[in-house]
Amino acid sequence: MKRSTTVLLTALAPVSWGTTYAVTTEFLPPDRPLFTGLLRALPAGLLLLALARVLPRGIWWGRAAVLGALNIGAFFPLLFLSAYRLPGGMAAVVGSVGPLFVIGLSALLLGQRPAARTVLTAVVAAFGVSLVVLKAAGALDALGVLAALASTASMSAGTVLTQRWGRPDGVGPLALTGWQLTAGGLLIAPVAFLVEGAPPALDGAAIGGYLYLALANTAVAYWLWFRGIGRLTATQVTFLGPLSPLTAAVVGWAALGQALTPVQLAGMALAFGATVAGQLVTGGRRSTVVKALSFTSAEKNDRKVSRDLTGPALRR
Repeated sequence: MKRSTTVLLTALAPVSWGTTYAVTTEFLPPDRPLFTGLLRALPAGLLLLALARVLPRGIWWGRAAVLGALNIGAFFPLLFLSAYRLPGGMAAVVGSVGPLFVIGLSALLLGQRPAARTVLTAVVAAFGVSLVVLKAAGALDALGVLAALASTASMSAGTVLTQRWGRPDGVGPLALTGWQLTAGGLLIAPVAFLVEGAPPALDGAAIGGYLYLALANTAVAYWLWFRGIGRLTATQVTFLGPLSPLTAAVVGWAALGQALTPVQLAGMALAFGATVAGQLVTGGRRSTVVKALSFTSAEKNDRKVSRDLTGPALRR
């Protein structure tokens, strides 16, 4: 598969995640970040486990737990906490500082020495974020901003470790995604019931919202994301992150009546420019460390299951 096709398919994940904030604030019960994270993660994880029919072995029980905690167990509650406390576009745009986290972690854990152009591109993305966030600083909730930043740091660490560890032989991205979603959901479950109590009553809109989050927004989107990590560099993948705030801002403007000032629009334009540039400046050969983590053999074994997941029902 061509790299451009892989990039486009991987980009569908952050585009889908950009709708999370509107769905959360408009359709889901208020002030239930842990319960929402649980219903988003665990059903999707169990579904993918049923499709893949592969369980971790040996050291991968521990690795799956760590990745599930970083990518799901900590990320989801922090993400929804920020979604409940910040406007959709604002909550998502904070996440576009992810490239800075990933660049630093890739240097430490993958031995990837970042090029000056890559760092500059990440700084431009962060500057675009600052134009959006600082302009509305008086209206922003400090806890919401901290939660958004913490969720980004957690996901960034999980992205880098996913590439560092690769996948065990014979295991494809579908199974790896199922492991992480299930582990993360099981981590969230006891905390959700202890902190938030019994599940709230759900109406039709809430049930529809949770179904969308669990299936399209999580099961399919995370499978595409981890599949992309196996074929691109960690930095390339994370530079797709600003597509999430761009999508959230467009949805907020088109569907929720949220306004953006000219300065904030300029910040969004910078973030989008950094997304495009990030694919160009990090699109060269992968480092020796990353080549050693190639997932080719696992992808061959995963083709049948992948075809099952992307069958006619999803192509319509």
